[in-house]
Amino acid sequence: MTKKNQIQVFDDRKVRTVWDSETEEWYFSVVDVVGVLTDSVDPNAYWRKLKQRLKTEGNETVTNCHGLKMQAADGKMRLTDVATTEQMFRIIQSIPSPKAEPFKQWMAQLASTRLDQMQDPELSIEQAVADYQRLGYSEQWINQRLRGIEIRKMLTDEWKRGGVKDQQYAFLTDIITKQWSGMKTREYKDLKGLHKESLRDNMTNVELALNMLAEASTTEISKQENPNRMSEHVDVAMRGGNVAKAARTELEQNLGRSVISSAKASDYLEKKD
Repeated sequence: MTKKNQIQVFDDRKVRTVWDSETEEWYFSVVDVVGVLTDSVDPNAYWRKLKQRLKTEGNETVTNCHGLKMQAADGKMRLTDVATTEQMFRIIQSIPSPKAEPFKQWMAQLASTRLDQMQDPELSIEQAVADYQRLGYSEQWINQRLRGIEIRKMLTDEWKRGGVKDQQYAFLTDIITKQWSGMKTREYKDLKGLHKESLRDNMTNVELALNMLAEASTTEISKQENPNRMSEHVDVAMRGGNVAKAARTELEQNLGRSVISSAKASDYLEKKD
């Protein structure tokens, strides 16, 4: 399964989901849906009892549900019961709630929107903009973030052309990040107090610009030199990162301070409000 974890919001409540690009199917965290529909103080206990009852009744929907790893409240990835849209509809029928019908409509709209976005990628961009606006990011930051996504895609396409495997992207990304920021990705996230959150979504405008410069430079050098061995890709990644390091050094000399920030999005978005 090629899957992507996403947080959806219904009635100001978070619902963890996973999109499977191979089957083109949403998977919903059952306990999150139970929490939304019942307002239970312990949705996990509610789901355990409901699941047992449905199993006793021979309900095949529960039997066919399986678990996927999703981010828990403590930031760790834990195995969670999930259901497809169709399975979730059947489970909801067993939960007395005035929110049941509105929630079904919401799920159906979510599925429809995702399929529309696959047919028209521009809709995905519009959705991303709307999501970032809802979270409180500035227009300047959003435009830069979207540009960064494009630059990142160009880099991974170039790596793929050069024979780099998907599982090696993180290794090369660490090298680039280390060169311009002085930290590997995990160290950078630790500085900002991040766990599973996206580092790029928590960068300042300047940090984003430097990261984009590093990745764009790596892409251009790679296109020029056509590396085909990992040692060559490592050298290119270091040189691409050094381009951004030089820009960072010059900027910091002019500012008299470091542009590497420990702030995460929640810090500066709250200050903005």
